[in-house]
Amino acid sequence: MKVTLIGAGSREFAGKMVRDLLLSEPIAAKGLDIVLMDIAAEPLAEMEAYTRGLVERLGHAASVSATTDLDVAVAGADFVITAIERNRYHYWSQDFTVPRKYGFAQVYGENGGPGGLFHALRQFGPLLEIARAIERLAPDALFLNFSNPEHKVCEAISRLTPVKVVGLCHGYFYGVRQISAFLDMPADRLELPAAGINHFTWFQAIRDKETGEDLYPRLRELESDANWVSDWHEIGLSRILFRRFGLWPSPSANHIGEYISWADDYVPAQLQYFHDPADGSPWREGAETPEWFYEIRFADTDRPFHAPSAGAMLDTSLDDDTSIEASEELAIPIIEWVACGVERDLPAVNIPNRGAIPGLPDDMVVEVPAKVDNGALVPLPMDELPTGILAMVQLQGAIHKLLVEAYVEQSKAKLLQAILLDPIVDNHNRAVAMLDEFLTLQADALPPLR
Repeated sequence: MKVTLIGAGSREFAGKMVRDLLLSEPIAAKGLDIVLMDIAAEPLAEMEAYTRGLVERLGHAASVSATTDLDVAVAGADFVITAIERNRYHYWSQDFTVPRKYGFAQVYGENGGPGGLFHALRQFGPLLEIARAIERLAPDALFLNFSNPEHKVCEAISRLTPVKVVGLCHGYFYGVRQISAFLDMPADRLELPAAGINHFTWFQAIRDKETGEDLYPRLRELESDANWVSDWHEIGLSRILFRRFGLWPSPSANHIGEYISWADDYVPAQLQYFHDPADGSPWREGAETPEWFYEIRFADTDRPFHAPSAGAMLDTSLDDDTSIEASEELAIPIIEWVACGVERDLPAVNIPNRGAIPGLPDDMVVEVPAKVDNGALVPLPMDELPTGILAMVQLQGAIHKLLVEAYVEQSKAKLLQAILLDPIVDNHNRAVAMLDEFLTLQADALPPLR
């Protein structure tokens, strides 16, 4: 079995996938050929050395190779797993900051909001290049994508190529842990079907697997009595959405808030790429990208006044002492079911709807539970979402469709339509000015637009 990891220079992504692959007994029984691919040769070599060391440490029979050539990496692959970004923190600093500069209350900027649209446009080209290489050289391969914005890039790939693509994210498990903590019950005892789009999913039921009891009434009672300050960064917004719309959302406040115009009331102060604008543009030639913080609570505000900047968030260590444990990611469970016939729980995958969520287009990429049928991933049928939740998700589907059309048609007008539909955007003239600034700042990474 040939499994190709693209973006293998990433310590966090590739390290996790390599460990998961090598810990899988069903895959080992098939025989495993791991191919590591990245355009950055130095971190790729480091990951190759780590992988070979892990193979030896585990006494595994897997073969390992590395290449910077996409065609070589993809040719004949059974599975292609991808996580890529281009100059991540530089461009993210613009995605997160520029919309707020124009007065739009965007609480984050990775998957939703105007920043998420430009993030997606930068990702379409490289990911479609990979998809078309798969189409030419490994047409039967399954493309497992971890690259964000998950739903937008998977929609582009599934609409524009015949490649079998599935988007994967661990956001679902954040919500599982939140509900488990509220109910004070182990997560593996809970049945938690969820539906929606990536970073904006909703638990349609909460049941006790052992007794079949509906636990939503208990969650409502416990949430109503809970201290408001508890875990505010993570679930303050989730609790308000739960009260207003009746279902618990996932994953966490800053991600969910990307899709909601009033989320800034429930997401703590923004520090993510803080800078003083009076000092000049942080993206001018010679300037350093502002420091990145996922949330203000993770910032080391106790540092000395004249300590050097910590820089961007670093990938995890590849030290030999790193524990060899399987992650909760779903890539390897999918491979085990598709290639080895081992049925696994797949509670959250991003694939075309195909009727799974009533009221949404068949070709819209949604995040739902899935199963493998005749070697293919198929979504499980879900209940109808409440009207208010369905309306929010439908709007995002329209934005995604316009964004793909803007890319295909190289249409600035279609992109502006998508921007103006976004619930974060509340002014036409400022939206046009923001669009023009993005096109200037990111000209070297965005597709041509007319």
